Amino acid sequence: MSVTRVAERCSRPVRPTACSRMPFDGDVGSPGGTIAGAGCRFTSHDGTEIDVDFAADGTEIFDLWRLRCYGRSLPEPHDPTDQDLRSAVESLKPLLADVRPGWFGLAEAKASA
Repeated sequence: MSVTRVAERCSRPVRPTACSRMPFDGDVGSPGGTIAGAGCRFTSHDGTEIDVDFAADGTEIFDLWRLRCYGRSLPEPHDPTDQDLRSAVESLKPLLADVRPGWFGLAEAKASA
């Protein structure tokens, strides 16, 4: 799977309300999810993990570390370099926006905040 594809899949919206229905430190439903620090980590049936944090305004955000973890959790793991991840995020700039240094979110979410 290409690095850009990994970044695209991670940039799909997740709503804080999904996390608020989960027990603090446990799995729920299928796929499962857990509260993780300032966000949520979702795990699909095949073990793929998507981890997002939430900005103060509730916007879903992620960083390169979370993208790398996502790539490593895929059924066919992908372990891109930092430069590959940065390039992938840059190529998605019409969809993604810088939220703070090293953190990204959906551009439309930032525009509506």
